[in-house]
Amino acid sequence: MAHAHKHTEPLGADLTAAAQTTLEKAGEQWTTMRASVFAALAGFDKPASAYDIAEAVSKAEGRRIAANSVYRILDLFVGANLARRVESANAYVANAHPDCLHDCIFLVCDSCGQTTHLDNDVITRGVRNAAKDAGFSPVRPVIEVRGRCADCEAN
Repeated sequence: MAHAHKHTEPLGADLTAAAQTTLEKAGEQWTTMRASVFAALAGFDKPASAYDIAEAVSKAEGRRIAANSVYRILDLFVGANLARRVESANAYVANAHPDCLHDCIFLVCDSCGQTTHLDNDVITRGVRNAAKDAGFSPVRPVIEVRGRCADCEAN
């Protein structure tokens, strides 16, 4: 049994195509606004808030985009596995492998905000099993580890 699994992570246009395909397979449309929000989200190197994304889309389109509209799209993206919510930061990251459905572990740096995504099915399966053993039906485990990244630790 493997402790972790690896993915080929598409970038740029390949990531956008994977996201579009995944959303359309879920029965949703890939609209111009959804494409713009996904492009903005994928363009951040750290978790981004809906306000950060709304500002980036507004700047790119030359018109004001409301954060409420972005929140609705982000909710759709999370539900369709195109994005993940970093709960402790109330922010989002693009899912680098939207065609693979699994639980994630986030390592969140308290110094610089960098967030690293790990896949470890043994750990996440253990969390789900512990919840079930306690009579709880888990829907979406959220595992976040706060600390300092290697770059900040070295400085």
